[in-house]
Amino acid sequence: MPDIKHFDPDATLETVVRLFWRQGVTSTGIQDVVTATGLNRSSLYATFGGKQELYRAALRRYLEQRSRPMFRRLAEDERGLAAVSEFFGGLIDARCSGDYARWGCMVSNAHAGADNSDPDVRAVLDQHHRELRDALYAALVTAEHQGQLAPGADPGDSADLLALLAYGVNLRSRAGADAVTLRKTVTAALGSIADRAAA
Repeated sequence: MPDIKHFDPDATLETVVRLFWRQGVTSTGIQDVVTATGLNRSSLYATFGGKQELYRAALRRYLEQRSRPMFRRLAEDERGLAAVSEFFGGLIDARCSGDYARWGCMVSNAHAGADNSDPDVRAVLDQHHRELRDALYAALVTAEHQGQLAPGADPGDSADLLALLAYGVNLRSRAGADAVTLRKTVTAALGSIADRAAA
């Protein structure tokens, strides 16, 4: 007889995402996963593999379900710097309030953790960074075409800078930085590349 799963793997993986996101992979044991999902170890192993395989799957899901929609909206927005400002505003709101306040970003947490030596994990982190940077670059090219960038402000260099700022927002919010302070920093960064004459 085929093995019939009596649980929803998709819903289980979402639970695992939240667990690893909140606690990190190093601080999360397989018993934590068993407790959070309500499944026994054999069901988890048969469906997902061990803890590291679960973590990789959770990271990929986080990128697909949470990061990519934000990146897509930013890249497709035609408002230039206003879109970038809104992206950071939404990021700060998500990191400092609501259900996931002080959790940071699962990918940023992985960058800062010891678990990023796994080549498959590194590949997800690198993919996330490329997509974040590309979305910012697309918005900044739009800003340049609309005359919003300061003379000499390069969209590529500015996208690199703002991508690193996004990681900083994620990590500092997890450490307890307040939304007002983070917004001031973002405003200063965007002000440094904006054409004041166009404002």
